[in-house]
Amino acid sequence: MQSAWLARLAVAAMLGLGSLSLLSEPGSAQKAPSPQAIATARELLTLKRGDVVFSPIITGVVETVKNVFLPTNPQLSKELNEVALQLRKEYASKQPELLNEVARVYAEHFTEAELKGLVVFYKSPLGQKMVKEEPAIIDESLRRAQTWGDALSGTVMTRFRQEMKKKGHTL
Repeated sequence: MQSAWLARLAVAAMLGLGSLSLLSEPGSAQKAPSPQAIATARELLTLKRGDVVFSPIITGVVETVKNVFLPTNPQLSKELNEVALQLRKEYASKQPELLNEVARVYAEHFTEAELKGLVVFYKSPLGQKMVKEEPAIIDESLRRAQTWGDALSGTVMTRFRQEMKKKGHTL
């Protein structure tokens, strides 16, 4: 389950962050973004629902650390779960720090003017449709990529066997 979430996050980052980088000209972004550029990038993240995309990270980190202790201390399951719940609540206030880091990444890759243009786009009906449809597109894309990868894996396995047989080895 954790790996599926990480895969979705990676694809979301690729589609959300990576594809946007294609819109700017190389070298057109600021190296040291201004506070206004970062604020605009935060607005963009909010419009793109980045605050929702990145919200599971704190819970994921807490659960991952809890699961480090659980296998060697199964008798402490109840207490570990209680501490995990406490820490999720305690660290929830760190969410803005993460959004600031991501906003800074956007502001380092786009000029303030480009960020403002993206904000205008994501406020438009087409931009809002993109925000609404993108989660379903990402989910469907992941399913199709998994199916495609599974099919390729079978083909590659067959080819490995064929090529190794030519070398005198049966796999």
